[in-house]
Amino acid sequence: MANIRLRELVKEFGSTVAVKGISLDVEDGEFLIMVGPSGCGKTTTLNMISGLETPTSGEIMIGERVVNDIEPGDRGLGMVFQDLALFPHMSVFENIAFGLRVQKLDDEEVTNRVRAAAEAMHILPLIYKKPNQCSGGESQRVALARTIVNDPDVFLMDEPLSSLDAKLRVDMRTELKRLHDRLKATFVYVTHDQAEAMTMADRIVVMNGGKVEQVGGPLEIYDTPMSRFVAGFFGTPTMNFLEGEIVNQNGEYLFQSSSLEISLPSGDLKNLTNKNVVLGIRSEHVNISAGDQKGQVKLIEPLGDATLVFFEFGKEEQIVAKVGPNLRLSTGDQLTFSFQIDNCHLFDQSDGHRLN
Repeated sequence: MANIRLRELVKEFGSTVAVKGISLDVEDGEFLIMVGPSGCGKTTTLNMISGLETPTSGEIMIGERVVNDIEPGDRGLGMVFQDLALFPHMSVFENIAFGLRVQKLDDEEVTNRVRAAAEAMHILPLIYKKPNQCSGGESQRVALARTIVNDPDVFLMDEPLSSLDAKLRVDMRTELKRLHDRLKATFVYVTHDQAEAMTMADRIVVMNGGKVEQVGGPLEIYDTPMSRFVAGFFGTPTMNFLEGEIVNQNGEYLFQSSSLEISLPSGDLKNLTNKNVVLGIRSEHVNISAGDQKGQVKLIEPLGDATLVFFEFGKEEQIVAKVGPNLRLSTGDQLTFSFQIDNCHLFDQSDGHRLN
């Protein structure tokens, strides 16, 4: 087992700075997921941990060792990437055994370890097939078995599920979580899929523009986003945002946009008076058929267990509400709505940082 320490990690590609001074601690046995849009630096960071990229500056520690100058094969890591890179001419057995053969282990130990890894990944009946005879989900399990057979201290995974269909991704998320619980190893997992991050991670690292925007547990990230970027990245549908300002009206703080005025929770908002802000509210915290604000339905999206209602109000401002499946509305219907004010978020208009 091993922890990972990153200190002021920087990676430059010519004039482009892909990673801008990241410092991060990954605890022993933790399932940490790095998430963010394409180009945010998450894969580059993973590649520096693995040794596939050399940092421009900064320090990487795995356990008690500084590994900046240690070859990838000597870092005690297991890596699974989007491109599974299975050898098509080899059987599943030999694909899993490849790393053990390189180590020149005896045949009996190779067989025992391969069968144990295949059994752990539920692919024992497949070990004499070729990769092209396996489904996408089975091939993914082969790649995982090839990694766990070497008993690494740390697993590094770069979007390993992105090529699978939706149902297989859900199934494999469960398999990966069970694998982590069983092995008690350190997992560092990179994805752009916020659903994967929310369902699997012990902690999430949200990256944007080569920097860390926020680190926290899944519910902390969702319930208390520290920036407008994080708030907008997590949640389906994305959080509603309205631009306006905070005003003090006889001791009561109000949010005013061009089309609405709502009371804010009692609290110290004195420093925000007359400040331009962005109010964020998640779709599940918008109440339909309640309050005195009026809107008109523009689009309905039934999801089965819920319905998304996209509506317009005031001067062509639009938001979406997530309601129960039994609320029947049609495009063009008039409605009234209100916000659950305790679940409103305030962000600075200029740089997007959280204000409340």
